[in-house]
Amino acid sequence: MTTALDQLFGLKGKVAVVTGGASGIGLASVELLAAAGAAVAVVDRDAEAARQALAKIGGNGIALGTDVALESEIEEAASDTLRALGRIDILVNSAGTAIRRPAVEVTVEDWDKVMAVNMTGTFLFSRAVARSMIEKGEGGSIVQVASIMGLSGGGLYPNISYQTSKGAVVNMTRALAVEWAPHQIRVNAVAPTYVKTPFIAGLMAQPELVKRIEAMTPMARLAEPAEIASAVLFLASPGAAMVTGHTLFVDGGFLAQ
Repeated sequence: MTTALDQLFGLKGKVAVVTGGASGIGLASVELLAAAGAAVAVVDRDAEAARQALAKIGGNGIALGTDVALESEIEEAASDTLRALGRIDILVNSAGTAIRRPAVEVTVEDWDKVMAVNMTGTFLFSRAVARSMIEKGEGGSIVQVASIMGLSGGGLYPNISYQTSKGAVVNMTRALAVEWAPHQIRVNAVAPTYVKTPFIAGLMAQPELVKRIEAMTPMARLAEPAEIASAVLFLASPGAAMVTGHTLFVDGGFLAQ
């Protein structure tokens, strides 16, 4: 029997694509979207890790080794998903990278590497999926993973390319939401605080830095991956049917200060 909660947050019969889906926020999103009933295309640069993530959710979907810095591989991943699963209803752009250096030491190569994944890759995957959604004519939901660093110049260390790329994702979300609204494609973002994932392993290895983050955060702790995935599920679900162009802060009050 279908319940009211199923109608709001259930994804049975839907197909989701999650980039960076083999670890961290991406993996947590894969697990939660699958639990809500979706078949999931787990996309990750590490093909074996993607296969392991797919196995964790019982194999309902496909695993794809894809470098989101390469347009040709993005287009291939979208095509492979459509061939294997028949449709794409949800995209979660979780793949990301960072090069933490003072701005005066950032090379063009550093800058381009971060932008290629965080900004351009996010756009290109959104474009590829939106094309299929428009052709299908049934709309869909795209959720970008931004960051509190895309809305704040502050931080514990210089990270200019990452901050700039995530700021671009925030405004990209608004622009795509407006452009694609007539096609019933909703585009939103989550902006997490520091999350306990391998992405910040270096920081987590420094207890004093962790204490500083906790002191900077009203809720006085870091986030868990599942807490970000819960926001992703909401934005992807029918329960957020009237929400588009929005960036949802999942930050323990960091940006409210």
